[in-house]
Amino acid sequence: MKAFGKILGMVLLGLLLLIVALGFALTHLFDPNDYKDEIRQLARDKANLELTLNGDIGWSLFPWLGLELQDATLASLRTPDQPFAELRQLGLSVRVMPLLRKQVQMSAIKVDGLHLSLNRDEQGHGNWEDIGKPAPATIQAGAPASEPSAAPTEPATTASTGKPLQLDIDSLTLSNSRIDYHDAKSGQQYSAEAIELSSGAIREGAAIPLTLSAFFSSNQPLLRARSEVQGELRFDRVLKRYQFNDLSLSGEASGEPFKGKTLVFAAQGQLLLDQAAEIAEWTGLKLSANQLRALGELKVRDLDKAPKLSGGLSIASFNLREFLEGLGQELPEMSDDKALGQVELVTRLVGSPTSLSLNELSLKLDDSNFKGSLAVSDFAKQAMRVQLKGDQLNLDRYLPAKAKPADSARQAEVRSSVAAIGQRGNSELPNAPTQQAWSATPVLPIEPLRKLDLQVNLSLEQLTYDQLPIRDVQLKARSQGGLATLEDLRGKFSGGTFEVSASLDARPAVPLLSVHNRLSQVPIEPFLKSAEQPSPIKGLLTLQADLTSRGNSQKSWVEGLNGSANFALTDGVLLDANLEQQLCQAIAGLNRKTLSSAPRGKDTPFEELKGSLRFVNGVANNPDLTARLPGLRLQGDGDLDLRVLGLDYRVGIVIQGDKSAMPDPACQVNPRYADIAWPLRCRGPLELGAKACRLDQERMGNIATKLVGDKLSEKIEEKLGDKVSPKLKEALKGLFNQ
Repeated sequence: MKAFGKILGMVLLGLLLLIVALGFALTHLFDPNDYKDEIRQLARDKANLELTLNGDIGWSLFPWLGLELQDATLASLRTPDQPFAELRQLGLSVRVMPLLRKQVQMSAIKVDGLHLSLNRDEQGHGNWEDIGKPAPATIQAGAPASEPSAAPTEPATTASTGKPLQLDIDSLTLSNSRIDYHDAKSGQQYSAEAIELSSGAIREGAAIPLTLSAFFSSNQPLLRARSEVQGELRFDRVLKRYQFNDLSLSGEASGEPFKGKTLVFAAQGQLLLDQAAEIAEWTGLKLSANQLRALGELKVRDLDKAPKLSGGLSIASFNLREFLEGLGQELPEMSDDKALGQVELVTRLVGSPTSLSLNELSLKLDDSNFKGSLAVSDFAKQAMRVQLKGDQLNLDRYLPAKAKPADSARQAEVRSSVAAIGQRGNSELPNAPTQQAWSATPVLPIEPLRKLDLQVNLSLEQLTYDQLPIRDVQLKARSQGGLATLEDLRGKFSGGTFEVSASLDARPAVPLLSVHNRLSQVPIEPFLKSAEQPSPIKGLLTLQADLTSRGNSQKSWVEGLNGSANFALTDGVLLDANLEQQLCQAIAGLNRKTLSSAPRGKDTPFEELKGSLRFVNGVANNPDLTARLPGLRLQGDGDLDLRVLGLDYRVGIVIQGDKSAMPDPACQVNPRYADIAWPLRCRGPLELGAKACRLDQERMGNIATKLVGDKLSEKIEEKLGDKVSPKLKEALKGLFNQ
């Protein structure tokens, strides 16, 4: 038995020596460089590749099957003179005996100077797409076409019944490498250069240290970035499970999108891809981009079907203004240069390949806090969905500061009218204005509006606009297919309420607009005051308006304005103008008496001011203006030409004198004048106000005739008394009153 074992050992030793001797003989007596032509032809036949080996082929057989290539290129047979891959040096070796056990044990793999040039031509064909396809058949000149070959035999298939190959590689190194991509049709170019890749031992189921760095660039837009990735890779091919632990991604980018500024970015976390469970996860997510910092987690399930995203994201408070400026993004002009100085966000993410939703959203914007959701329901259609509830929003901070309006020809016309009035008090009526008051510049982006798909539902406890505090604001709007609808906008303002609905139909060549407005007991004073001058009137306005128009400019909107409105002003006051006192003083002067009562105040209250308007192509007709002030009653009718901001009114003023419970005797109106509507004609620019009014001479003549007739009637009554019949007296009075 011992002899048998000794003999067996000697046989095995002999076989081993024979294999070593054979390997020595093959590697020293067989030179693969002598077979370069055969190797190139094999690459043509089997892979449709043009292989050029400019350097020597180095190799070893046992115990390591080693290969070393230098200065090699690869090209498609379609374009053999345009290599898509160039290689300076490749070195690898594998143990021979473990291969028999389906184990791949390799020493370090080293790749140096790899350059891939990937190109698409004008037809969209890539220079790498023919690799592995059968080589095109060639026909010798003058030779007859070959007969069709028999049906190809089915390739032999081998079912893998054993365990898969086991990898064991000492390390992998890729250095001084570059990848270029060019699309001739679009002109787009991408490149990754100075690629450096190094790894530790590559063994299945074990942590593999990995480091990758490169410089990236593109030409559309012009962009350049540097990036580095570090971490530990672990994989299990049987379980189809791949992990990248302790991921650390860092880098910086600059170029045209950043307008000379630099973005410094970083990301960390744990990555997992489980193909068996069809999930991918990024946990322990940490992101940074300049001063922005975020934490979160992401999970994608149903990878092989319709992937679904879920997770959470938390962005720490940061200065959005400085962040955007650091990326070279210009912000629109705002009245507050500190706006967008504090932004903070927490949300849950839900998404798919076509949509993304930010649910359970908590957003802090400066002094405002919002909760709700934001979503893009369809990326292709850019369909936005907004549902937010906030505590307050000062909109004035985010709007441009109001500039003083530039002087215009119409303003010069107004100044000329005012100057004429100042020169002589009995001047003629101002001419009706003729200069257009509105701009013809397009206001709305019609094409984007036609594509806009938007739904908004917003509620605010308080909104500040134009320094006006508005409470309990509710806004509901939608836009789809070119039809934008403000379904409801309502709120409360200083005890009053307002409701507005509107629509903009951008589908026709000329957009159509409609507005329905309801105001109830809304203070009018804040809307009439300015920084230079306080409001001359205060009161509570009730308004109902239904208006339509067309076009896309101020000018076209005003010129196409049609509809109707009703208004009433209650609790109104003319501020700093005691018209009652001035009127009583004038009446007392006519009566040659002195007022016995003290002035009752410095303002004049309105007892009534109301009317209706009918708009026809930018001109508002007001047939029933009525107003009641202490001692006065006013009735009027006329037109407001909104196109040129002009007015043309006929007004009748009835002087009533002191009608209080205890009237001042000096402020009593002669009964002859008590019910006479003294006529005024107002014409000119709206800015003139009362300065555009004069006595209506034509109607004054009728009043004078009536007064003379009344006076003669009194004389007839006084002289004739009961001496003539009543019928004769009535006939005489009628004659004089004609």
